[in-house]
Amino acid sequence: MFKVIGGFVAGVIFIAAATYNFMGSLMFREVPSPYGVEETVARIQQNIQNVGNGWALQGLRNPVKPLEADGGNALPVLMIEACSTKYSGPILNDDAIRFLSILMPCKISVYKKNDGKTYIGLMNAGLVGRMFGAKVGEVMEGVAEDQAKFIVFDPDTPAPAMIKNTPAASGGSSGGGAAGGC
Repeated sequence: MFKVIGGFVAGVIFIAAATYNFMGSLMFREVPSPYGVEETVARIQQNIQNVGNGWALQGLRNPVKPLEADGGNALPVLMIEACSTKYSGPILNDDAIRFLSILMPCKISVYKKNDGKTYIGLMNAGLVGRMFGAKVGEVMEGVAEDQAKFIVFDPDTPAPAMIKNTPAASGGSSGGGAAGGC
């Protein structure tokens, strides 16, 4: 009997340790890009604008800029912010899950590593959504499907210009319908 209980406890400890060690890689994804940082950002911005489902660009942040202003340096990092009222609406209108507004806007990070390559960092929206129940899981599964489209690049299409301003950060519409804000 002691062996059975000891084995069970050891199994629980092993699973807890494995979950702790791998949770970060499950909740976030890193995808290599075939392009440089600015071209990757420009292509993602264009994909966000083209995917539909109410997505609008909310901004582009450079988290390295304050570090450089303080005399430090780091490899390039740009963060694209986008939001879709199709997905934000059900969360913002429900008191029980409104705290998840912390996940808005959707952020995609594009950065260079010491290996000289460019990478895209994304939250695993589908997995994160499932942790908060059926309603949030369904909403975030839609976000995950759209995120997958944001990072598909057509090498035969010339790179668009990178959008450096915040086209819809004020809540205004950047083109029709539901687009324009969270």
